[in-house]
Amino acid sequence: MKLRQVSDLSDFSRGHWLRELLCRGEEPSHVQSSPDGQHLLLLQKSRPPSLPRVVAFQRHSIAGADLERSWQPPQPALVGLLFLQSPVVLDSWVLAVVWEHGRTEVWRFVVAVGWQLLQTLELCQGARARVVSVCSQGANLVWCEERPPLGAHSDMSKCAFRFCVCARALEVGEQGVRLGTVRIVLHNSPEYQVLASPQHVFLVPAAAGFATTSKFLLIWHPEKAEFTITAPSAGFIHSKVLRSSSESDFRKLLLGSVGLLSGFAPLDIHTSAVSDSGGLLLVSTKGSVSIVEPDGTQRHIFDLEGGPLAQRNPVQLKTFGSILACVLAGVLYLVDQNSGRLVEKEVLSMKEVHFLESQGEEDSIQLLSQSGIYSFSFSKPEDSSRPDPCLVEMVFEEACRYYQRRSLSSSKLTVEKLKKGGAFQAPVVLAAILQHSLHRKQKPARSLQDTYAKLLSAVSLELQSYMSLELLKTCVVCAPESEVESYCKELVEQEVSRVLQSDMDKDNLAYLNSVFASFPKAAWKATRSCLQLQQNGDGLLVARATPEVWKKVLCQPQLEEVGQNGMVPLFELICASFLRFKPKWLPSFVELTQQYVSSSWSYSSKEGPEGRVPLYKRALRVLARKSKHGEADEEMELELLLCSKRPKAVLQALHLLIHLKQWQRVVEVAEKFSKLSPLLNKEIFVTLLAEFAQHRELDPYLDRLWPLCPAELTTSDILTVVLQHLPHSQEEPVPFSSEGNQLTVGLLKPLLQRVVQRPSVQDEMYSDALQSTTFPPPTPPREH
Repeated sequence: MKLRQVSDLSDFSRGHWLRELLCRGEEPSHVQSSPDGQHLLLLQKSRPPSLPRVVAFQRHSIAGADLERSWQPPQPALVGLLFLQSPVVLDSWVLAVVWEHGRTEVWRFVVAVGWQLLQTLELCQGARARVVSVCSQGANLVWCEERPPLGAHSDMSKCAFRFCVCARALEVGEQGVRLGTVRIVLHNSPEYQVLASPQHVFLVPAAAGFATTSKFLLIWHPEKAEFTITAPSAGFIHSKVLRSSSESDFRKLLLGSVGLLSGFAPLDIHTSAVSDSGGLLLVSTKGSVSIVEPDGTQRHIFDLEGGPLAQRNPVQLKTFGSILACVLAGVLYLVDQNSGRLVEKEVLSMKEVHFLESQGEEDSIQLLSQSGIYSFSFSKPEDSSRPDPCLVEMVFEEACRYYQRRSLSSSKLTVEKLKKGGAFQAPVVLAAILQHSLHRKQKPARSLQDTYAKLLSAVSLELQSYMSLELLKTCVVCAPESEVESYCKELVEQEVSRVLQSDMDKDNLAYLNSVFASFPKAAWKATRSCLQLQQNGDGLLVARATPEVWKKVLCQPQLEEVGQNGMVPLFELICASFLRFKPKWLPSFVELTQQYVSSSWSYSSKEGPEGRVPLYKRALRVLARKSKHGEADEEMELELLLCSKRPKAVLQALHLLIHLKQWQRVVEVAEKFSKLSPLLNKEIFVTLLAEFAQHRELDPYLDRLWPLCPAELTTSDILTVVLQHLPHSQEEPVPFSSEGNQLTVGLLKPLLQRVVQRPSVQDEMYSDALQSTTFPPPTPPREH
């Protein structure tokens, strides 16, 4: 950055007095230049009555009348010096001097004549109104005025909302100056500082405002008659169109957002200014510089050095194209607004400086000091062989997080330690590749080293995905409302795919929870796409997801991490999507997941997902969280229990079917799952035998039930089960009952015959010996 003096103030009218004012101990509180850069206005702090407090200086020693204004208490103070465009003459302007009681003086500078007072107007309609803040937008004045209550002993809580934000056109014509009608923008509001950009007006709460109203900002869009509520800690909150004056009440505007706003922290604003791009620049007392866009979104830019800022430490802000210039304690910071990268830091030798307008030059900054006007010229660095420092820093920070999660050491890994160790070169290489790829479309790509080029070819697909994702995000921000939904669906699909390919830590899981909650349908489609779920020719659900994706799906965080703010694991999120959009696929999905688990982990392995909570139980928990339950949910519960093929789950499903008296399905389930294991076969048969002893509902299915009898059950075992489960009757038993619901020997006879005629286990054990050709075995020879 090069410093050069462009003026020693001798080219200004009364330049010696200008230099004298700047060199005095009491510095000017405000310096403002005209739109054409030919005039300087100095607003002085407290001065002796003999000296003016507002002085105008003309460049190139233009002759004519001077502009000097002064006031002393109890006279009303000056509130603002505003330059407004004149619609009569192209590129002409007028100066509006607004006083606290609403009186507005309109001045114009005419060559060879000097400053002329065109007219004095009353800005406010009420005689008791007091202007606290004013700004200009084109040919309009926007101000916040205080309207004191009529009663002398009014309630102070009600008096807090005694301010009103108004707008009024100031028309300069050949016949003179005329004020348009007053437009009430917002009434019954707290005190606000109004700051105007070309298309919007920002309302920043006053420092002395109430804590309940100093937690958010308001943005007024004059063309749409719309207000946006935003909080730097939360971003965009709410937007409302005010169609009539009755809707312009401050409390009505916040009616739907009071509960949400009450939980926010108060604003931390040390300095505020409007950037050339139309955003609101904010500096916190901690030195953090951020920008609030007109749509309510906020973005952090840079952190100033020096720790907490006191109110006596002024911070000056000015934007020049994409460069943000900050002056704090004699240090000039030049920061790239887009990336937050510090372009230049310069320690100034001047005691105090003020930014001036740079006419038509975006790569230079003009500063006013005691000795003259200086210009700093800066140029954007040419493409070099070294990676962008900002990219390098970002990649190193990401590398620290990556290695920290896999490190056995408890000490925190920092960027400095990572760079100093020199063991990890991947961040540097990746930063070079990123810079090479990001600049490829804008300018001819420079050559990379052979090793870098080889790695670039390996990650080219990932880079393309990253670039397309960034482009899509830009489209979402700039798209009209009719197209936002389609862009959001595509964005959600790419985001879900991206997260499933990264580590499933707590942050990523919380992010997926918010995505599934905000865009449920788009998240469902993205899940189907990532898992490659589809039906084959037989109507069965198949998934062609990679093992890495399955591991992310089955990842289950620690118990203390689940349940915070309603956060649930990814498997549960997907099950909830199935229940909402494709319920009949859920059992098949659980079965597919179990197949992957069985092929990847050993049964009951503590490391696998089945070692903690079985998957069917996790799916059942999702089903239990539904607000309304019906017959379809009971059927879903049965399917989930049976698809697991676990003995306990199968028996639970069998008992549920018995409870529902679905005897046909009871027998079908028994026939199907008795083949899985002898133990399960015995449990199923004993359960159904107990039911057979109690009622006659299973009598039509006895020819299908008796073949399921296990081989180890004897007649005594069967009779014991039957006698234990016979229903207790209050009447004396009789040999021949007229009722047809009692168990008879005739019903049990086929089963007993089947067991008796079946060869016993001991017979099978000795069958080989009994069938031997030499039986009994020969007597061994005796020893004599």
